[in-house]
Amino acid sequence: MAAIAPEVSDLLQGKTGIILGVANKRSIAYACALTASKAGAELVLTYQGERLKRGVETLAGTLPGKTSTVECDVSEDDSLERAFAEISKRHDQIDFIVHSVAYADRNELEGRFSDTSREGWRTALDVSAYSLAAVARYADPLMREKGGSIVTMSYLGGERVLPHYNVMGPAKAALESTVRYLAADLGPHGVRVNAVSSGPVRTLAASGITGFSSMLDMVADRCPLRRTATVEEVADSTLFLLSDLSRAVTGTTIFVDCGYHIMAV
Repeated sequence: MAAIAPEVSDLLQGKTGIILGVANKRSIAYACALTASKAGAELVLTYQGERLKRGVETLAGTLPGKTSTVECDVSEDDSLERAFAEISKRHDQIDFIVHSVAYADRNELEGRFSDTSREGWRTALDVSAYSLAAVARYADPLMREKGGSIVTMSYLGGERVLPHYNVMGPAKAALESTVRYLAADLGPHGVRVNAVSSGPVRTLAASGITGFSSMLDMVADRCPLRRTATVEEVADSTLFLLSDLSRAVTGTTIFVDCGYHIMAV
């Protein structure tokens, strides 16, 4: 049985953060937004295009703290520039960013990895890895004066071969390498950059992966804690990395997978 996390009310009090990737109430990004809001943060949620605007605005309204929204497509530099220009009008300082953005064409997740198309590779690496560097570049002017924390979401598929993950494996490997390079790059300004690598969790996006239910059962059967992690537990670990409790932690990937990553089989 999962332990109940202690209540947090002021770990992010007085801080302002951006959450990228909030899609629905079952997403990791939404869980991070809810936890950060409960911890006292003021938030900016991003949405990709008018089609998703209303849904993200509705989700923003469910959070307990002050929350606004802004359009931002991480695959377009013009959109990133406009988004951060708008954010800079509202806020003089950004204290943290949660980057929970990844994408690959579903067809690229089936069949042989060697059949990955050039365009499929470009799309996965661009949206899932390069976007973190791009976001950090545009956020830098808003973070360098007082420092802050950037956290992205990774997965074990970046280190090991997992069924039906294909091109997302190299994308997550590139993402974790990007974390290390950004940590070295931004560290002199007091900006920390880390990744959270969750085990398989029940999200709407994950439910579309072939054999996902079987994967959950296998992980629960083999990992040390004999269960899978929840989105709330991923969000709690993210909160630690966003807060001053982790002020000496950077360039690191923290596994939130009930210990599955240590197992040989």
